Amino acid sequence: MDATGDRGQDEHTQRVEAVRALARASRMLERSSPELSLAHYRVLAAVASGDERASGVARRLAVGKPTISAAVDALCQRGLLERLDVAADQRAAALRLTAGGEHLLARVEAEMIRRIDDLCARTPDGARLVQSLVWLGAAIDETRAERTAGEREGGP
Repeated sequence: MDATGDRGQDEHTQRVEAVRALARASRMLERSSPELSLAHYRVLAAVASGDERASGVARRLAVGKPTISAAVDALCQRGLLERLDVAADQRAAALRLTAGGEHLLARVEAEMIRRIDDLCARTPDGARLVQSLVWLGAAIDETRAERTAGEREGGP
């Protein structure tokens, strides 16, 4: 195999390792709190980031409305999230974190940050790793926005 083929295999192997590392990191973050599943964390974080309606949370998280409805119901029952009437639309409800939801979210995120910091300290350049993850998040948001715009225009 020529040098280009070897490099291609090395790049493929690195990408496989990256995918597997992200999957393991996801599991590690999920274990950050026995009180909150990663799916429920994602809903609370989306609401904390400004998504006020379940439909917006569903789009942001790329999940179906029934999945979001079930998560919102569970989080409301636990007193972590509340529904508020929307004056302009009687069928819609806005979502807001309760004080308990804000407290739990802050506690879980602090533990997640602690775990990420521990991992970063074990890498050659932890600051660059964190910056790369921020860039990855922005790329995910950009991809989601493009997909949403395409769906509105009648695309796939």
